[in-house]
Amino acid sequence: MTDDSATTARPRQQEWPAGLDVRDLLAQGWRPTPFLQFILKVHSRCNLACDYCYMYEMADQGWRRQPRRMARPVVDRVAERIAEHARAHGRSRVDVILHGGEPLLAGVDHLRYVADALHKTCDPDVHVALRLQTNGVLIDDAFLDLFEERGIRVGVSVDGAREDHDRHRRRANGRGTHDEVRAGLERLTRRHRHLLSGLLAAVDLESDPVTTYEALLEFDPPGIDLLLPHGTWDAPPPGLTGEGTPYGDWLVAVFDRWYGAPVRETDIRMFTEIIRLVLGAHSRTETIGLSPAAMVVVETDGSVEQVDTLKAVAEGAAATPFHTLTHPFTEALYAPGIVARQIGLRALGETCTACPLVRVCGGGLYTHRYRSGTGFRNPSVYCADLARLITHVHRTVAADVARMKEEN
Repeated sequence: MTDDSATTARPRQQEWPAGLDVRDLLAQGWRPTPFLQFILKVHSRCNLACDYCYMYEMADQGWRRQPRRMARPVVDRVAERIAEHARAHGRSRVDVILHGGEPLLAGVDHLRYVADALHKTCDPDVHVALRLQTNGVLIDDAFLDLFEERGIRVGVSVDGAREDHDRHRRRANGRGTHDEVRAGLERLTRRHRHLLSGLLAAVDLESDPVTTYEALLEFDPPGIDLLLPHGTWDAPPPGLTGEGTPYGDWLVAVFDRWYGAPVRETDIRMFTEIIRLVLGAHSRTETIGLSPAAMVVVETDGSVEQVDTLKAVAEGAAATPFHTLTHPFTEALYAPGIVARQIGLRALGETCTACPLVRVCGGGLYTHRYRSGTGFRNPSVYCADLARLITHVHRTVAADVARMKEEN
């Protein structure tokens, strides 16, 4: 795999998409997709010390300069900006994800204030679908009552079996957290199963893929997100040496176990989206496919950022010049970094556009395309692994379709 521009290092300000001509795109008829998903960093610190965390362990350490908690005046302003954006673009629904850090560190009262501010400002014409992503260790009855009262659906991060989870998701003193997460999940599912939106698990080559999947199934989740570890061409993910397709092989093993089950046990978003794409539909996530990314991040100080995974790339890589206190979200739609995640094929270089898998792969996650000197106009660092997975899924689904045609 090679990048699509000269290898001579250039100043970072010239890396793509810096200099992207948004005016020319508009003249050609392109129009931005309004934001539909808002990730609010309600607390900027975390009570765990996971060794693969892009927020705290990778290139951008900007969290150190953020307020610990999103102040109530900032919450009010962010709610107003969300309502303003939705109404300006004729949207009757928005998704808001309460995030961090660890959002439960904000406390029950503050999270209630955030939820109420959003509903009060957006109701009745804009429905706010609230979700929260947590590491699970702080879930207790007080939080569960709040989630039930305010209709907040909850995603929990857990990396499979105890040994695999505890290898990375630990306290600062090195103690594993699997037992605490399990206890939190059991509290959630005992009386409030309908509030569990799904589980999020990072792919770990040291773990057995099928064991990991079956450990997650024990919680009977409605869905599972399998996340590739964040990395770039400059700082490749663990175990990615350029030889073989270790992550593709790992995911294929899970796919075969999931797809081959007698009944569908849960949804795995990565696999579902690839199947949709190979059958000709559009993607609903920016991790795969060419659909425009309609998500934006608001930090605890109210500043607007592109997508928080960019913190794996470089200091300030996720930043925009916009702030909710002074700018409507619509202005951020024209920032080059946000535009780059909305223009599909036009964001990709020749290697990707010439690839027969491009409409399924979409170049992979934007963050994973980065190489210093050329920026984001490169194939994903997971290019070969994605090709391995997509090709396998396509062949499997095509064989099933052919068999069904023969039977009919």
